[in-house]
Amino acid sequence: MSHREKLLRRVSAVQFALWELHLYLNTHPSDMEALSLHEQYEMKLAKLKTEFEEKYGPLTPIQGEGIDWLKNPWPWDVEGDEK
Repeated sequence: MSHREKLLRRVSAVQFALWELHLYLNTHPSDMEALSLHEQYEMKLAKLKTEFEEKYGPLTPIQGEGIDWLKNPWPWDVEGDEK
């Protein structure tokens, strides 16, 4: 797995955890420990997204200059299984 794929998986994992915490906080709004953890994951996600975008370009077309989105390799443009 390439560094790009590993970093993208980390972004996805943190997004998933953040969403789960968000759902939990909908039903447990007074849980300060969960709220603190949610804030930590928000900061971690922001750092991971910044790292990814600095190395590999925007994660979504909204974050780039439009043309930058088209310059990134699409999943089918990457040859073989990098290990």
